[in-house]
Parts: sequence; structure tokens; C-alpha cells
Amino acid sequence: MPRDNMASLIQRVARQARITFRSPAGPAFGENLHRLQQLLDEVRAEDLHLAPRGPSAAAAAPGGGPPWAGVVPPVSYMHICETENFSMGVFLLRSGACIPLHDHPGMNGMLKVLYGTLRIACMDTLPAGAAAAPPPPVAGSGPCLRALFRSRQHYTPASPPCLLSPHTDNLHQIDAVDGPAAFLDILAPPYDPQHGRDCHYYRLLEGPPAGAEPPALPREVWLMETPQAADFWCGGEPYPGPRVCL
Repeated sequence: MPRDNMASLIQRVARQARITFRSPAGPAFGENLHRLQQLLDEVRAEDLHLAPRGPSAAAAAPGGGPPWAGVVPPVSYMHICETENFSMGVFLLRSGACIPLHDHPGMNGMLKVLYGTLRIACMDTLPAGAAAAPPPPVAGSGPCLRALFRSRQHYTPASPPCLLSPHTDNLHQIDAVDGPAAFLDILAPPYDPQHGRDCHYYRLLEGPPAGAEPPALPREVWLMETPQAADFWCGGEPYPGPRVCL
């Protein structure tokens, strides 16, 4: 059962997000962001009336692929609330699902795992002209950009929120590890192609590592912009948790 004050907790998160992202360039932004991070760190799956998906979500499918492949979306989204300054919702990843490497142009973001384990790879774009070497030759015609591959970490419900800003960790890839997973997501401001905030997908351009161990992080890498992968799409599900009013 949810804790007694949980209906007010998600409401408090939404209210603090509204305060925080109303003036992201204001003098109190850092303090407000820290307060929002503290509140978000308290949220658990049961607070939103969520339970981990059953073992069938991790079962093998005929041919070795995931059981949901080609049948249901690998990722679903539960909308909670949205204003012109931020959006908040829950992403649910089935076992083996991946949200491909993508960006958040000019946006801040916060991600809190509710159940399961996520592996999150985070990168920064580097200024034009910062490349020390040309991109490796690859098949494809998408534009290339240089990036700093900052981290690749596992996150669980016990982990603090994963943060991104317009300039730090703004590109990331999210993989469900060893079963289904879900996370609460705040983006500020929301995606809006008409205002230059469209989502772009990328592919890491690297050859196989020279040794048994993957190259150390952080390191500079090349990325190539790609269309959305054919095996990735996001469906919608109703949000079952406490109502949020703004």
C-alpha cells in the first residue's frame, strides 16, 4: 500500500517543478533544482500505484527475440501533467528494451528509477571545430558531431535521480537490464519542434575496442544522426497514480 502522504508527494514534486523551471536562469534556480531533486528522490513505484511487470515480460520469445517484439511497444509512456515550462510522466521499458541515444535540445531533465535496473549512457555535444580527428568512415549519410562520452552507469530505485542540463549529459541512451524497468521523467521545457526542441537520434561511431576491456570514460567520440530506429516506438498507457493539479 502507498505510504500515507504519497498522494501529496507527487503533487509536491509537480509544484516544485513548476517553481523550479519557471525561471531557469534566475538566481534561485540552483536551490530550487536541489529541492526538486530531493523530492524526486523520495518517490517510489507504490507512490504512483505502479508494480513491476510480471515474469512474462522477461521470458524468451521464439527465435530468441523479446516476447513483445512486433506485437506491443517496447516502451510505454504514462502522462501525468504538462505545462509550457515542464512535462512529467512515467516511462515503462519491457525487458530488453532500449530508448536509443537521443538529445534534449536546450532542455533540463530529471529521471528517477521506480523499479528495475537501467543502464544509462550520458554524453555532451562538443563545439564545432573541437574534433581532434575526422570521423571514421561509415555507411550512412546523416550529419556527424563530436561528443564527450561522460558516463555509463546502472541506476536502481535506490539511486539518486539522473540529471541532464542543456550542456551536460544532454544526450543519453537508456537500456532495461535483466528485466522490465520504469522511471519517472521530468523534462523542462517539454519537446516542441516548433520552438526548436525536436528529438534527434544518434549512433555511436566506434570500432571494436583494441583490448578485452571497453575504452575508459570519459572520452571523445563521434556520433552520426540517424532516423528513429524501426524497432523502437513508444505507446501510451493510462496513469494510475494520484491526480496532479497545477
